[in-house]
Amino acid sequence: MERKVGTISRGIRCPIIREGDDLVKIVTDSVLEAAESEGFELRDRDIIAVTESVVARAQGNYASIDHIAKDVKEKLGGGTIGVIFPILSRNRFSICLKGIAKGAEKIVLMLSYPSDEVGNELVSVDKLDEAGINPYSDVLTLEKYRELFGENKHPFTGVDYVQYYSDLIKEAGAEVEIIFANDSRKILGYTKKVLNCDIHTRFRTKKILKACGAEIVCGMDDILASSVEGSGYNDKYGLLGSNKSTEDTIKLFPNECTDLVMDIQKEVLSRTGKYVEVMVYGDGAFKDPVGKIWELADPCVSPASTPGLDGTPNEVKLKYLADNDFKDLSGEALQEAITKRIREKKNNLVGDMASQGTTPRKLTDLIGSLCDLTSGSGDKGTPIILVQGYFDNYVS
Repeated sequence: MERKVGTISRGIRCPIIREGDDLVKIVTDSVLEAAESEGFELRDRDIIAVTESVVARAQGNYASIDHIAKDVKEKLGGGTIGVIFPILSRNRFSICLKGIAKGAEKIVLMLSYPSDEVGNELVSVDKLDEAGINPYSDVLTLEKYRELFGENKHPFTGVDYVQYYSDLIKEAGAEVEIIFANDSRKILGYTKKVLNCDIHTRFRTKKILKACGAEIVCGMDDILASSVEGSGYNDKYGLLGSNKSTEDTIKLFPNECTDLVMDIQKEVLSRTGKYVEVMVYGDGAFKDPVGKIWELADPCVSPASTPGLDGTPNEVKLKYLADNDFKDLSGEALQEAITKRIREKKNNLVGDMASQGTTPRKLTDLIGSLCDLTSGSGDKGTPIILVQGYFDNYVS
């Protein structure tokens, strides 16, 4: 009998993870217990995904604001530092800003506008148009920003991030000056020592600043890229992907976790005989249609996955085939024609019109977005996601 269900994404509950816990055993046990409880079976090429948060927690990958401050001071000198292009986030950046400010005498905070890198809005584009402001060229002082736009609270959090970040810097003992600009070179009129906090454009920003005379340029990925006095760290991403843990500590993005996904795959195979794929996932990549916020605040969607998740989908568009190649067919004849086309499709459909609109993104990015939406970010208690039928198609 043909399968009547395609992709299924299940949130799997597990114990609260603590530092040093055996994630291989916990993840495997939790998935198998859920299967028994809910009456489903594992199949080959099912996908087990584990959120980066519990991986980092099990690794004990934590650091304090004092560790951040020490590293910032050592790398940027401790005087006046330009902090540019941070995202507006209580969870992601505010705790990092405390540590950064603690390692400096003065912070010149340069905010991108009308929104940050991931879409959090400081001011609407309509208001910029009304004020005759060109965000590509105009630099605004705090006074000019307030004069033109007043107080702007985030629509979801209710926070005025301009005031919030200013207060955090002062409370950390540093002087603060805030400007608004989108050209990274503008910061060099205030200081030659710069910490660029952008995520996905960081390499370009560093290159531009160095070429234009900056004395020191560090990215968030350079801070806590190695341990400071026994702290946690991430040698590839530094502070990027970190989250607030307590009022004075952060949990960093997990360190190397390829061994983890491979070991989970082996454990499941030994206990069930099924060859599953495994990945660690962080933020997915999708845009909120109301708040216009991209959810991609992590430096990547998946820091580790088994080899079977490499690559991109290779799919044809059923509606294209039905409306074009087989527009004169219907019923069983149409089904047979489409089935034959799918079975005979090439391994690489680039340039084939029948594949248009099938979103050839990386598998781990697509699956990670599905997992992130399934697990949520609150109290669902499902840091493990089981995805079944993802590699099925119409003829499975």
